[in-house]
Amino acid sequence: MGIMEIIGIAGSVSLLSGWRLYLCILATGLAMRADLLPLPEHLASLGVLANPWVMGIAAVAALAEFFADKVMWLDSAWDAVHTFVRPIGGALLALAIVDPSDPATQVIAFVLGGGASFLAHGGKASARAVVNTSPEPVSNIVASSAEDVVTVGLLWVAYEYPVVAGAIAAVLLVLAAMLLWWAQRVIKRVFFRVPKEQKP
Repeated sequence: MGIMEIIGIAGSVSLLSGWRLYLCILATGLAMRADLLPLPEHLASLGVLANPWVMGIAAVAALAEFFADKVMWLDSAWDAVHTFVRPIGGALLALAIVDPSDPATQVIAFVLGGGASFLAHGGKASARAVVNTSPEPVSNIVASSAEDVVTVGLLWVAYEYPVVAGAIAAVLLVLAAMLLWWAQRVIKRVFFRVPKEQKP
């Protein structure tokens, strides 16, 4: 596996962990258990994700996240709790993907993986806070379901076509940064609106 493929997988998995960490762990473990995802020797460290205990805990957490993420304001509370969990999980997954014999590469993967996961998490959490300002629950459910579908689809692409997944992850990372900026402006306008001075 070449460096571009490794970067593609590490970048994609780290980014997606910022949205759905437990789903990333569970889907990867299921694919390995079903032999749908034959990992090269270099990625053998990811085999721990196929451990029944790891998969069981990830399944319970993913199910809880699936429902919590579709309830207005509960999704924001869930995101707040996972502000540190997702970036660390994304960093550790990136760490498991890179060459363990190169400490410098591992440090870079850990930092960049955590950063990508944190940025994706920030974009998601900010966007969902904006969605929560709407009184109806449909937009929240649609946004959450879209994240579920995109996460599963990109995980498949990441292991099947890592270079393509890396390019898609880079685009999504830029979009996440733009979303974070946009959401910040909307939240300021909604919650910190300065009343206009009344004319005499």
